Amino acid sequence: MRSTRSLTLELTAPLSDADATVQPFPDASPAKWHLAHSNWFFETFVLRDHVPRYERFDERFHYLFNSYYEGEGERHPRPSRGMLSRPSLDEVREWRARVDEALQRALPGLPPDALDLVELGINHEQQHQELLLTDILATLAENPLEPAYGELETAACHATEPLSFLAGRSGIVETGADDRGFAFDSERPRHPILLHPHAIASRPVTSKDWSEFIAEGGYSTPALWLSDGWDWVQREGIASPLYWHGDGSEFTLGGRRAIDPAAPVAHVSFFEADAFARWAGMRLPTEAEWESFAQAADPSLGNQLDRAGAVVPAPPGDIFGDVWEWTRSSFAPYPGFGAAAGAVGEYNAKFMSGQLVLKGASCATPRGHSRASYRNFFPPTARWQFTGLRLARDG
Repeated sequence: MRSTRSLTLELTAPLSDADATVQPFPDASPAKWHLAHSNWFFETFVLRDHVPRYERFDERFHYLFNSYYEGEGERHPRPSRGMLSRPSLDEVREWRARVDEALQRALPGLPPDALDLVELGINHEQQHQELLLTDILATLAENPLEPAYGELETAACHATEPLSFLAGRSGIVETGADDRGFAFDSERPRHPILLHPHAIASRPVTSKDWSEFIAEGGYSTPALWLSDGWDWVQREGIASPLYWHGDGSEFTLGGRRAIDPAAPVAHVSFFEADAFARWAGMRLPTEAEWESFAQAADPSLGNQLDRAGAVVPAPPGDIFGDVWEWTRSSFAPYPGFGAAAGAVGEYNAKFMSGQLVLKGASCATPRGHSRASYRNFFPPTARWQFTGLRLARDG
């Protein structure tokens, strides 16, 4: 808990109060809000509910920093989070320090159900650490000065690994998290599923691959696109991954730099990933195919977040790390799924509509946070996250 809470503060250390207040678009949140909301979670569900006579730091913050928990009452509108010039960044940091002190005092005497909420809070805050970095990237990308959040090492020259395919398991397989260790409720229960013969690519799609897709008219060929995807491309004028520029450069947390052709392509939507797969004569894997493929891999390896600082996908691209990989599967409940009681039951269950599952981890995912059963999810147009793809095919 201490290391997680400290890392969140370290991630915001380079930011001014103004940097931390800006909201680049409604789906992204200000850095200050991420600091505050992850604190709100611990204060509300652990300290308020399980520590007798605990007094909140400021009663008004409960309204300001509730995200979507209807069971906790009214909340400040999400699209207006960037209007919260007060409390200041320093005040939010002071609030976090008070909550940390209270948590330290309370931990030895907390009952098991409260300790479960502490564990959930740690994993919840790790999710917000990744969101914090991607939202900072989105914020700085809106500034014509193109300021860098931090420094990145110069990209080494790598040859793109040839694309090959590995046969996946077929027949009845088990997917989902078992009862050992932490997992979010949406990852359970573990259950059998039938997989047909298929193969999955040995590496994710690279920026070089994507440049070829663009050069061959991928964004201007309607036959490659789902109907909603084509409408989105036309309406929004989409012609390349987010943050790419026409001169061969891209905007990153380290500022503008040359696109690395050997790195996994990032910041593409489900619609783009699906169109690319059609152009390549392939398809996206299902969630179960991807999970079965990755079950023997070590989720602690790969390019993931180890310390505060700028991050970027890098060659050669592992199963875990660099980019979250889109699947063709909807985010839906598993057979026998049951949401937790109370407001924390809203954590995942209420979003099981209109979302697609992504698997793996990204360069901004805190190492140790993910696993093969992990179910990230976003709507099909989302691409401000470090999202990419791995191809699959039948047979």
